[in-house]
Amino acid sequence: MSERATEPVTVQILGKDYRIACPEDERSALVASADLLDRRMKEIRDTGKVVGGDRIAVMAALNLTHELLAMKGRQARTEERMQQLRQRIDAALARQQDRETAG
Repeated sequence: MSERATEPVTVQILGKDYRIACPEDERSALVASADLLDRRMKEIRDTGKVVGGDRIAVMAALNLTHELLAMKGRQARTEERMQQLRQRIDAALARQQDRETAG
């Protein structure tokens, strides 16, 4: 199996440039991720409550991770609800088919 070709991409986070090797088909996702991280870190920095790049990065990572886990929880609940609705629909269709067969 061959490796996908990667090209370095330069992103800027809190005014610092970072060169990251990235497959071409993931470039836009990487840039979007870096932009989001940069915005979040600037928001945290601008509150003045957190000082230092490392601490700002950790707070941004914690906030983004919390949001990701909350979204996954909502998605799991939605999928569970959809499964319940599918089961109810299947049961209703089976009852209807039984009535049509019996009638």
